[in-house]
Amino acid sequence: MSFVYVGIYWNNHHHMFQAARGVTGAILWANLHLLFWLSLVPFASDWMGENIQAGLPVALYGGTLLMCGVAYGILARLLVCHDGEGSVIGRAIGRDTKTLLSNIGYVAAIGLAFVLPLASLALYALVALSWLIPDRRIERALQDS
Repeated sequence: MSFVYVGIYWNNHHHMFQAARGVTGAILWANLHLLFWLSLVPFASDWMGENIQAGLPVALYGGTLLMCGVAYGILARLLVCHDGEGSVIGRAIGRDTKTLLSNIGYVAAIGLAFVLPLASLALYALVALSWLIPDRRIERALQDS
């Protein structure tokens, strides 16, 4: 599942930057922040894989995914602020409900990990499925520009 998550972030990150007009120092730091959390995914995944029924490793995996989602949201917001609400990226991302709902899913799965770890994993997979295809909002905004 970790490879899928890293691939999803890779694709959506590339897609998002394709729609952006430029970067600032703050955007570069936000990008590094996202990369930091992504670098922890293999470690959290390894521990969870060794203890698939244990609540703490499954919750830590979710915490890592949550921080990736938060970092992605910060990066997206900074890109919109830089380019403007009416820009391609601004129109594509809008209020970014998809990232917010994903992060709510992670929070719910983290809590669930201590009661039903396998259900928590199913919720992580469900969030991943919602992002598997690169963000169509960006494709539509790029076509409209």
